[in-house]
Amino acid sequence: MASASPRRAELLRQLNLEFEIVPSEAPETFDDYLSPLELCQLNAHRKARAVAKKTPDSLVLGADTLVFLDHTIFGKPADMGHAKSMLAQLQGRTHQVVTGVCLIHLRSHHEKIFAVSTDVVFRALTPSQINEYLAKVNPLDKAGAYAIQEKGEFIVSEISGSFSNVVGLPMEQLQAELEAWPKT
Repeated sequence: MASASPRRAELLRQLNLEFEIVPSEAPETFDDYLSPLELCQLNAHRKARAVAKKTPDSLVLGADTLVFLDHTIFGKPADMGHAKSMLAQLQGRTHQVVTGVCLIHLRSHHEKIFAVSTDVVFRALTPSQINEYLAKVNPLDKAGAYAIQEKGEFIVSEISGSFSNVVGLPMEQLQAELEAWPKT
């Protein structure tokens, strides 16, 4: 797995697979001309390929998750002030959480790239409710400054789509892709 995300590792363990965590050093790309799905797929591919070059005989999984509201990207906040600003913009609105996933086995030249989008509706939040949430959850390593699996009920009123995608890995599609993966 080309990611240091403890949330992704926890999700991947649910599939009872043996895997090694090898964080990718590939820089993330941001391009206004790409759709959210394209951008996440591109970054997932860059991450997976960087690790696959070091381990060409391994099946490598790369993933990239971003939060989008209209045409604005909400990555990981730089600091707590930025986190508060993000949550204030998301409150009372519907946004999309997009995860791009790349599975690659370099030696056999097999590759699969896909993306999943989930709509998330935030509750209307006051500044004090935002502060209360941020006091309970560290937002600095999370796209959009929140984690649905950590006190998400305080800020999220509804989701439409994959819950695990909002956590960081769309398990339903990932499992289907792994089952369809060519046996080498």
